[in-house]
Amino acid sequence: MNQFLNLKFYHMNTTSLKGKWNELKGKLKQKYAELTDNDLLYVEGQENELWGRIQQKIGKTKEEVMREMAAEDVEENSKKVF
Repeated sequence: MNQFLNLKFYHMNTTSLKGKWNELKGKLKQKYAELTDNDLLYVEGQENELWGRIQQKIGKTKEEVMREMAAEDVEENSKKVF
């Protein structure tokens, strides 16, 4: 994993979900069709429950999902540059 991706993952992991949740939610629904709106319901202060629902449904931890989303963002942004 390159250094930029590590920084991006750290930023996504430490930043509140509130601001970027709709964008992330859309990407998760595209990638994991089995996730429902109820699975992805964001309630402030209950982030652990949200990630628990996601993990139970797709079998991946928060860290794995965030790493995948960060990698896709990097790939998407590199396509825009080139």
